[in-house]
Amino acid sequence: MDFKFICTIALFFSVLAGKTQDFNGYALYNSQNSSTTYLIDKNGDIAHSWSCNVNGNYAVLLKENGNIVRGGVYNNNQLNGAAIGGMIQEYDPSGTVVWEFVYSTSDYCQHHDIEIMPNGNVLFLAWEVKSTAELTAAGYDGANSSKWPTRIVEIQPDGNGSASVIWEWHIWDHLIQDFDSSKDNYGVVADHPELMDINAVATQGGGGPGGNSGDWFHANGINYNESLDQIVFTARHASEFFIIDHSTTTAEAATHSGGNSSQGGDLLYRWGNPSNYGASGAQIVPAAVHDPRWIKDDGRENGGFIQIFNNEGDNGNSSVDAIDTPQNGYNYTITPGSAFGPSSYTWRHSCLDNAYGQSAHDKLSNGNTFVNLSNEYMYEVDANDNIVWQYNASPAKAFRYECTHPGVQLLMGVDCNCDAGGSAYMDNCGICVGGNTGLTECSGVGIEAISSSPVALFPNPSTGVFELRGLGTINDYSIEVTDVCGKIIRRISSVSSIDLSNESRGIYFVAIYIADANPIVKKVSVIK
Repeated sequence: MDFKFICTIALFFSVLAGKTQDFNGYALYNSQNSSTTYLIDKNGDIAHSWSCNVNGNYAVLLKENGNIVRGGVYNNNQLNGAAIGGMIQEYDPSGTVVWEFVYSTSDYCQHHDIEIMPNGNVLFLAWEVKSTAELTAAGYDGANSSKWPTRIVEIQPDGNGSASVIWEWHIWDHLIQDFDSSKDNYGVVADHPELMDINAVATQGGGGPGGNSGDWFHANGINYNESLDQIVFTARHASEFFIIDHSTTTAEAATHSGGNSSQGGDLLYRWGNPSNYGASGAQIVPAAVHDPRWIKDDGRENGGFIQIFNNEGDNGNSSVDAIDTPQNGYNYTITPGSAFGPSSYTWRHSCLDNAYGQSAHDKLSNGNTFVNLSNEYMYEVDANDNIVWQYNASPAKAFRYECTHPGVQLLMGVDCNCDAGGSAYMDNCGICVGGNTGLTECSGVGIEAISSSPVALFPNPSTGVFELRGLGTINDYSIEVTDVCGKIIRRISSVSSIDLSNESRGIYFVAIYIADANPIVKKVSVIK
């Protein structure tokens, strides 16, 4: 029997038994090479969507103003590789482009992941092309084609529909090799863990280290830590994640000094594959690795750790691993000649299924773990690995947002003018926004009251007409429809569809009463 089917059935019956913890939030995703971004609620209903003017490469993030920033697939890319993008875009909630920035030529191209910084700037990964002559001069062993080493770029929106580059970091400036003493970057690799051995990356399909693919290190995930002003990124072919200093200038980032760390753009920390820098110790990331992130240090479990998606970390099976780094101020402690600690992961969640591509994860404020398995499904488990939520979509990457996120509140809020002192609304998380906190009239049904039941209203969202499904032979029931303020707008009985087409665009709650049982409550979205 299919494993995902078993999980779904187990989840359904555990919900009926009242043993699960509600999924208190939303998931955001843009399937690879799709032009639509979705924000789904805990019931799998589409809470909001954006129809974009180009396909997405998969990375999409929600801003606090309710806008999204995404990697777009530029139509005139001259390079080609996994998760190619070529452009960054911001859309407002209506799907209008706020700004877009093309980063694609024959010499460089944006790809894979992005990160929104607290100041609104955007970090992204890119390739830069190096010729065989440049590779040979740098001490590369077996150059027979161009390679595309990693660069990280920061752009700043200019307020006029575009953006500009304000900071860059290039791994090309931080290489070492022990292959040819007559070439650049020659040295003792084991003495310089802060540098990347140009010949370390395992062969991928022949053609020397990195294989014939131009995407050499295959960097694929990025995250930013504001308090440290540092960046972490993962590289699939290196089976490592790396931390670099962002507090440098672009000029300092090309050197070995400057910034908070006084190490310029050198690697401050690396973990997963000590053999890449000539150190002994177990290789904890045996193959691909994706989606690095600092766990928020706000009281949640493993706060301040770095968490990664280790595609084959658990004896060939996928795992989510958290690492307690040996941070010392803006630097990381290492014993000369040894590997960076710890010697193994600090915490691990063994995934419910395997994923060999992108994928994502997060440690939530309630202690649960969110996992998105690329080409499989996304789910949430509690501290005991009990499934508390599952959604059978398979994007390359999905991102988790809790109800308290300002962007969620703005997107889900509906103006209901329910307080006596001015305009306010109850958002779909049950939070009053924009008015007095002591409201008594705006006490509508919140997300917590929505029932996990096989009864469904279809299609959802719709322009107003919803078909009632899942009641089987039950034909004696009553229905009450309320808006987000709790105002009753419709009372009907034993109908097969509900017509809200004359109501305003927004969120409504449908309570279905059967005999003396607790009502089945569903959220619907009216779009126009």
